[in-house]
Amino acid sequence: MTSYRTNTNIETRGRTNGDANKLSKDDAPIHRWYRFVLSFPPHLVRSYVQKFGLKPGNVLLDPFCGTGTTVVEGKRLGIHTVGLERNPIAFFATRVKTDWNVDPEALLDHATRIASRAFGKLEKQGLRFELKLLDHDQDAMYLPSLRRLAPDVEKLLLRDSISAIPLHKTLVLLDAIEAGSPSRFSAHERLALANALVSGISNIQFGPEVGVGPPKSDAAVVSLWLDQVRGIVEDLRAAREISAGFSEVCFGDARHMSGILPANYVDAVITSPPYPNEKDYTRATRLESVLLGFLNSKSDLQALKKSLVRSNTRGVYRNDSDDEWVEDNAAVQKIAQEIEERRIHLGKTSGFERMYPRVTKLYFGGMTKHLAELATVLRPGAKLAYVVGDQASYLRIMIRTGELLGQIAESLGYRVIDRDLFRTRLATATREQLREEVLLLEWPGVTNGHS
Repeated sequence: MTSYRTNTNIETRGRTNGDANKLSKDDAPIHRWYRFVLSFPPHLVRSYVQKFGLKPGNVLLDPFCGTGTTVVEGKRLGIHTVGLERNPIAFFATRVKTDWNVDPEALLDHATRIASRAFGKLEKQGLRFELKLLDHDQDAMYLPSLRRLAPDVEKLLLRDSISAIPLHKTLVLLDAIEAGSPSRFSAHERLALANALVSGISNIQFGPEVGVGPPKSDAAVVSLWLDQVRGIVEDLRAAREISAGFSEVCFGDARHMSGILPANYVDAVITSPPYPNEKDYTRATRLESVLLGFLNSKSDLQALKKSLVRSNTRGVYRNDSDDEWVEDNAAVQKIAQEIEERRIHLGKTSGFERMYPRVTKLYFGGMTKHLAELATVLRPGAKLAYVVGDQASYLRIMIRTGELLGQIAESLGYRVIDRDLFRTRLATATREQLREEVLLLEWPGVTNGHS
């Protein structure tokens, strides 16, 4: 087994824990259109683009691209970038955020006309642009015809994640946007609504977990949406001055890449996969996924969860088999056994707690499968950066994610270069400082049967 050291020799050295992950004012353009609260920052991408010596003509991949931090930043740097994402709202967001061939003035004019139609519709219904705050219990008394989602669709949402009047206004605005479709601008307008939903319209809060805050009796839905559109317009104007690289975004599972990307295609990878941390990542995007029509049923949600690397017990299914990839991995099996022994010792008997050992094996098995598949699309000498974090979510058993993934990568023929410290985080359960680091790998070419 190769030994390797850890260091902090990247642009984030000297930043505080919070600052290291924040979106700076200079980095906000494009990235701010829609962004996961836990997304890694653009400055991290720049650091590794420089460290890897990437130039126009190289291909940079993010196989867990989320809302497109690597893809957008690579495009801004003039590099050919590829994103792979299976969550439909995140895939949609990344495609929109890399589409800069939209006339900003025409977009603003189109959105302004949509806002005017939505305002007119709300006025006819007796709703002013800015409603006075009403007690939640009085909504039905004052506004008996508020629109709602179908009951089975509403069940997909986090309870009380959006109040009655803001929901009604949002549905009216969506109708106005759809009435203007098909349009060259509809995707940007819909993404603006997704961002407005989580940033001002709904009751959703992030801290950093997704949760529901105090209910808002009203929200200036159309105005908040139009503000988001204006931000996109401002960024599109500035993007005209950028010598942008080519970008492509693929819809798919990072464990099945060989059928999506060509062999020997990728020069570098900068990504942040899910962590084994009991976070249901689909919850963070549930509201906008449902309202924009990306999730319409319980079966849609289940299909999405089945297509993701297992990282939480709410996404585990009877026929899952990724754990077979780590049957002979002594380190992963040891952690799973420690979790099970701790569960028995503590007398934890819930169904979810009983699944902790299995989801741990499924996670590392899924990542093993991903790395094996990834090798088929890498060019010899490809450099990789994986932003990963230590975890202690499963009964406080420490999981050194970066260390274990490094060992798995070596078993598949990769070479571990380093582990750079990105930041430390305070564990909720244990109050311990956990490492969040960048695992650096190299793909030499042909090893252990992989090429």
